[in-house]
Amino acid sequence: MTSTALLTDRYELTMLDAALLDGTASRRSVFEVFARRLPLERRYGVVAGTGRLLSLIGDFRFGDAELSWLADHDVVRPATIDWLASFRFNGTINGYREGEIYFPGSPLLSVEGTFAEAVLLETLVLSVLNYDSAVATAASRMVQAAHGLPLAEMGSRRASEDAAVAATRAAYIAGFATSSNLEAGRKWGIPTMGTAAHAFTLLHDSEEEAFRAQVAALGVGTTLLVDTYDVHTAIETAVRVAGPRLGAVRLDSGDLPKLVRSVRAQLDALGAVNTKITVTNDLDEFAIAALTGSPVDSFGVGTSVVTGSGASAAGMVYKLVAREGASGEWVGVAKKSTGKASVAGRKAGIRRLEGGVATAEVVDVASGDGEDARGAAQGGRLLTVPLLVDGEPWAEFTGAVGTVAAREHHAAVIEELPEDAFRLGRGEPALPTVFV
Repeated sequence: MTSTALLTDRYELTMLDAALLDGTASRRSVFEVFARRLPLERRYGVVAGTGRLLSLIGDFRFGDAELSWLADHDVVRPATIDWLASFRFNGTINGYREGEIYFPGSPLLSVEGTFAEAVLLETLVLSVLNYDSAVATAASRMVQAAHGLPLAEMGSRRASEDAAVAATRAAYIAGFATSSNLEAGRKWGIPTMGTAAHAFTLLHDSEEEAFRAQVAALGVGTTLLVDTYDVHTAIETAVRVAGPRLGAVRLDSGDLPKLVRSVRAQLDALGAVNTKITVTNDLDEFAIAALTGSPVDSFGVGTSVVTGSGASAAGMVYKLVAREGASGEWVGVAKKSTGKASVAGRKAGIRRLEGGVATAEVVDVASGDGEDARGAAQGGRLLTVPLLVDGEPWAEFTGAVGTVAAREHHAAVIEELPEDAFRLGRGEPALPTVFV
């Protein structure tokens, strides 16, 4: 096991240190994850990273190496070091399923335990959910813009090595079909793809030799990259080498709408009527939408998807909303800061539906305890579910199985949104958030 305990901010440990000293560390507490607004005035957000997070929380343990480092750098008192030596999160986490849609104020995650154990998870929770959800939201917009055409994620070289794997998973949950990242394929069961880069063509003495080598290795169903030199010469060579059953050609540069039409006409004239065209040139949701009227068969997206297409973090926060009082009663607590106010109390989320179409995001502040949520009786769908109970995650939400389940859930719930949710321009959230 690789410990995740130091993937955190120092102030979480210094708060723990002070709370252990004054006796408040054992107070039961509820922390909530929510977003005050959607990045770039987008119409909806997508929850992602939950399955990864549940596994990482299981590895949030302080071993000898971590404890020695904390002691050597005087981060906390020796008594706190002793307390951390046996730390394991034994609390409960409820929240939105991975792949779910969210809006400003949605109670995405509720972490309940003692203050001591729940406060330590803040940075880990936010670092996972903020990045993965940003990627999934951007990826979902791209999937919707593609109108059913498949997309491949190929942005590993535009992110750090661990973020690249996380981004691949988030994009897959949002509807991307494949990825170039092999570790994501191994770890999460995501289909992988890839053939050759320009370097392979440049390695050979001629483009024809490169194409013949690739076809010999991968078969005529392969995808040939045809814009290393002259595109139309390459198309002619590709069909001559592979025959009319050539799988696909890839375009990575040029005036794509115009180029795609001319390539399609040339392929058809050469008898390669079933050869597909995939494009991969710095695409984002806007470029994809502009190409859907062209004879494109698939898209490959790199930089834009792994950077959240301009929003590399979802803006989620982790706030204490309820705690045990000095005499054992529950007390709702909230920030009153200008522009950063929070809402006190446990919460549950409900998606209000009319005729199968979502009309509002209802946040039930009164109960926050699952099936008793009042909004469930208002023709709504309960969004808050148990994710981790008494320190043990629900297996259905983790690993490759959880990744597939999140993808299927997203595909189902995206259908509930009203049509204007898929407008790419900036605007108000597609659903209002109503607190009851």
